[in-house]
Amino acid sequence: MQFHKPLQTAKLIQRYKRFLADVTTNSGNTFTIHCPNTGAMTGCAEPGYQVWFSESENLKRKYCYTWELARTFCDDFICVNTLRANQLAGDILSDGLIAELADLQELRAEVKYGSQGSRVDWHGLDNKRECFIEVKSVTLKDPDNSTGYFPDARSKRAGKHLQELMEVAAQGHRAVVLYVVMHTGITSVQSAAQVDPDYAQLCIEAAAKGVEFYAYKCAISPEGISPQQQIKVTT
Repeated sequence: MQFHKPLQTAKLIQRYKRFLADVTTNSGNTFTIHCPNTGAMTGCAEPGYQVWFSESENLKRKYCYTWELARTFCDDFICVNTLRANQLAGDILSDGLIAELADLQELRAEVKYGSQGSRVDWHGLDNKRECFIEVKSVTLKDPDNSTGYFPDARSKRAGKHLQELMEVAAQGHRAVVLYVVMHTGITSVQSAAQVDPDYAQLCIEAAAKGVEFYAYKCAISPEGISPQQQIKVTT
């Protein structure tokens, strides 16, 4: 996935009110950009980080710039725009990069499913058996090693998705959680019991009931983001 237009860059002053971030350019121009990430963004939004942002062509937007990337003081790149994870997941699935999912056909995004009326991120067919895939963006990194965690804040929504995946697995369908790793310093993924113990417990239950867990690490640069390699997941 290449960015359609070259990204612009600045230094982060602060992220606040979840959806806003103040930045300053080398020339001293200070302004506010939109932050498309509802999570805690722990370790992803430190003042002084270099950030990259895209410009919207929608003239009606209040904030025309969207925060896309950050670079840590250790030179790791992070994609903070969670919408990109679904796009990358589409590339991973359509290119058959995960062997266990390589035979999926008729991939479709945002398909309604489950008893709670959710929309699954991706849906496909595996020898006429339905496969439901929930995509999660992973950016929370352990400061002492290369372990990545999900979620980075308590998430009832993520727990709801696991419950719905368990339901479809019980019906004989395939149910999958795909962690798209959007932090170049992460080399393995596990559920964040220290952040959301309820989600971590649900992961254990889901794995026991047939829900499949996979993680794929991405290469990230201001030019674009691309799938890099499959990495280990611990539920």
